Amino acid sequence: MNKIEKSSKIRKICVYCGSGPGTDPAFVESARAFGAILAKNGVGLVFGGGAVGIMGAIAKSVLDHGGTVTGIIPEFLVAREHAMRGNDNLIVTRDMHERKRKMFEMADAFVAMPGGVGTLEEVVEQITWVQLGRHRKPILLANIKNFWQPLCALIDHMKSLQFIRDDLSFDLLVADRVEDILPMLQKAAESVPPEETEMPAVIANRL
Repeated sequence: MNKIEKSSKIRKICVYCGSGPGTDPAFVESARAFGAILAKNGVGLVFGGGAVGIMGAIAKSVLDHGGTVTGIIPEFLVAREHAMRGNDNLIVTRDMHERKRKMFEMADAFVAMPGGVGTLEEVVEQITWVQLGRHRKPILLANIKNFWQPLCALIDHMKSLQFIRDDLSFDLLVADRVEDILPMLQKAAESVPPEETEMPAVIANRL
């Protein structure tokens, strides 16, 4: 696997994904492959902190390939999602709000891999923040085996009915192949001014 030229703007990527493995082995395999890509390109992983499912697979892959991970997990999920205790960079938060805020602050871009309602909620929240002009960090759907196709269809449906109008439009990247994720994020990040990647604390506290 060729090493991709690193962008100074993409230092850490937050990956939202399932705490379960799903029924298709391709989901876990893609997580492991992406973890290796991150490590080999010196890009750190920010993730939900659990050692199980797709979440655990990508974190373990990053570590196995010499990369760095930062797990962020609320207290009430430490036992349920088997917090990755061997990870020196494990942050335990008071609640979900603090968790999501720290994930946002530490990441330069966001990737949604296959997952459940929690994964959907997290990526949709980031899309909403972009739509409302709170930041312009790149967001990408890892459309493994067309997992995110129903969401893409729903967004197109909302646009056709003008619930998503031109003044509420947003950029959402979609990658069908794991090897395309990092190059797409790097290209998108190049056009974002540094001041549009930050969210003032007074705004973050209101969200």
